Amino acid sequence: MKDPNRIRIKYKGKRTFQMRIAGLGFRNGHVLVHRATHETFWTFPGGGAEMGETSQQTLEREMVEELGAKVVVQRLLWMVENFFHYEGRDCHELGLYYLMDLPEDFPFEPEVIIHRIVDGGNELEFKWVPATVERLKQLDIPPYFIADEIETLPDVPRHLVWHDYDLDQKP
Repeated sequence: MKDPNRIRIKYKGKRTFQMRIAGLGFRNGHVLVHRATHETFWTFPGGGAEMGETSQQTLEREMVEELGAKVVVQRLLWMVENFFHYEGRDCHELGLYYLMDLPEDFPFEPEVIIHRIVDGGNELEFKWVPATVERLKQLDIPPYFIADEIETLPDVPRHLVWHDYDLDQKP
């Protein structure tokens, strides 16, 4: 079901603009990732902003909806103007990536699916993976610059423009 409050604009000609807020949660040298089960790539948990909520509120809401967990949103890491092709659409995404803390009682078991949920018609699965450049590059996690920076997160927010990847063409 489409949410009328979600900030997502579709244009004629199969173009989409959206605002996505994501969180990087760490534990024991691992970072939490998720994917829709029909996709080959992974990403960091989060979702679309809704009208009237701050980006921090978006991340808090999304984590309650997807993980059943109340997170503590820490500092902003990256602001990304993200241009890519996905599901036959040219996408322009404003992405805000935050550091977040998950509750201590949230399940932790490395490299296995620890949580599943159906969200917006997609089956999502979550797992903890080593927070290393090598492991994130193996997983195929867009936007791809994050893999290069996962071991040395920025101390202050960074603004980036990221172009030209095609999620429809990934193996």
